[in-house]
Amino acid sequence: MDLSRQPRFLSRARTAFGARVQRWARARQGEDRLPLTLHARRIYILPTRSGVCAGVLLFVMLLAGMNYDNSVALWLCFVLCGITLFSMHECHRTLAGLKLLRAEAHDTFATRLGELQLYFENCDARLRSALSLRCSPCEASLFSLPAASVLEVRVAFQAASRGRLRIDRLELSTRAPLGLFRAWTWLYLPLEALIYPAPAGRRELPPQRGEPRTGRQQMRNDGEEEWAWLRAFQDSDSPRSVAWKAYARGAPLMVAHYHAPAGTQRLLSFEPLQALSVEQKLSQLTLWVLECERLDENYALQLPGRSIPEGHGAAQRRACLQLLSQYGL
Repeated sequence: MDLSRQPRFLSRARTAFGARVQRWARARQGEDRLPLTLHARRIYILPTRSGVCAGVLLFVMLLAGMNYDNSVALWLCFVLCGITLFSMHECHRTLAGLKLLRAEAHDTFATRLGELQLYFENCDARLRSALSLRCSPCEASLFSLPAASVLEVRVAFQAASRGRLRIDRLELSTRAPLGLFRAWTWLYLPLEALIYPAPAGRRELPPQRGEPRTGRQQMRNDGEEEWAWLRAFQDSDSPRSVAWKAYARGAPLMVAHYHAPAGTQRLLSFEPLQALSVEQKLSQLTLWVLECERLDENYALQLPGRSIPEGHGAAQRRACLQLLSQYGL
């Protein structure tokens, strides 16, 4: 049945009922702390549609066997009932005793998918199959946990707007072994992710500022060098840029890539973006930060009341993006 075509009152009733169930489960379980072991009392189980259909067929088979006094039909009905009950037990047992060792939420950009990283441990000498981990409303991550092993599982989450995002609930479920029952549990973990502004904009990078140092000795002062790395030669490259010394040693044709001249930087600020809204300014600054990192240039970030000094690299990128994500909040 397509839920989007349900009458409005049914959709509202379903949403209200789901919210009440979630509040009841949260109050019953409380906040989870890692490492976490899934005990039987927090695992819920219900028959699936296939399980309901199987139950109806077994009931019909029982009535038919009793009506016609057919011992073979009754024997087959009881065998199938036993298999069904065994399936229910195994479905619940797939989650019971499972351990969650560690969980992390990775930072991402607004309107994009972020990623959660979780580590599960199976202490039993049996396979736990057909496990599903889901952070609503994203697609579930399907995995199986081998016997006596630790497995890393990644699941996506939706990042809406910039700022700090608290991920309140994860759903871990299984339909093993026959798909007649679905067992699930909710994980209430202290997970938070920092959501950066979405990189967007069409403005050019601000011009470089400062005076470049001249002379070979000045460029290498304090261990600083302008040379950055080598890349493969392309037809459009000038022969003068080829690393001939490396080629003479038997390496393929490579081109030397250089940093911006030492002593120069780009100042990223609101000043050239006055015509834009605050969110558009933050998105443009985010794009500029990523572009400066791609070009391996020094840059500084200046916002009203707060600034990040000149630098480049992973630490500089993270500091600038954190400041942009928290601005005005």
